[in-house]
Amino acid sequence: MTTDTAASSGAGAGVSAPEIAERPGVTIPGWAGVIALIVLTGASIPLFALAATAQSTAPFTGTGGGILLLAGCLVGSGLTVVTPGTTKVLTYFGRYLGTVRRPGLYTAKPLTGHAKLSVRVRNFETGELKVNDADGNPINIAAIVVWKVADTAKATFAVEDYESFVQVQAESALRHVTTAYPYDGPDGATTLRTSTAQVSAELAAEVAERVSVAGVEILEVRISKLAYAPEIAQAMLQRQQAGAIIAARERIVEGAVSMVHEALTRLEAEGIVALDDERRAAMVSNLLVVLTGDQRATPVINTGTLYA
Repeated sequence: MTTDTAASSGAGAGVSAPEIAERPGVTIPGWAGVIALIVLTGASIPLFALAATAQSTAPFTGTGGGILLLAGCLVGSGLTVVTPGTTKVLTYFGRYLGTVRRPGLYTAKPLTGHAKLSVRVRNFETGELKVNDADGNPINIAAIVVWKVADTAKATFAVEDYESFVQVQAESALRHVTTAYPYDGPDGATTLRTSTAQVSAELAAEVAERVSVAGVEILEVRISKLAYAPEIAQAMLQRQQAGAIIAARERIVEGAVSMVHEALTRLEAEGIVALDDERRAAMVSNLLVVLTGDQRATPVINTGTLYA
């Protein structure tokens, strides 16, 4: 199985992989192996010495020393050290025996293979991808993926290179999720820019599904870079500026109408001045010009009346 197959399938659940799962490795304490190694090696030394000095009277001493030395080497081949944050995947002539997770010195079956595999938390940033959003606008996007190996057997035997597998599947999931949302939109809409938490959660779920076949656990996925592609960035900036201006004008007009209504209501309620329809219209016009104008209003004193 290759990473290209997993990427094209759309989800890790659809990728076929060897049916294998992590299980504890069978070992004994390391001190037992060390003692056996010392005893066997130490016992072989006098036999070799005796064979060198008295070959005629003790013809089999050299053979016995060789057997003991060979036995010591076999015991030594089973010794393995597990450091914090790592595991040892045990194999015996191609057969998976189990995984040792607890740090320490252990003795496994002689001639057992000990493959070191880290279970520390790792992270990487995907390459900056150029993808079309839901509206068809090209955008540049990247994400940071935080992950760790959860099943050492799957990570070792189910995929060729689990680190490369995770990176390729993360980029594939990022492309897929990005195409489902627009970069920006009206208030309340789910977009890449305003709904970062929701998009990140969906992205993390999809990446986790794709890499589950490799025994990898996804802890977090966050969008690290998000921008329109350079060829449309200026046009989109102008559109955003126009939208902001329109929204600001609508807010200004709404406030001005409210203030004018309150002023007329209080003038009439307190009997300060009696206004007919024409004077009311003139006052509304003057107040709206003052309240919504971009520049400071210049007062004009009217010495006449509206009817002369």
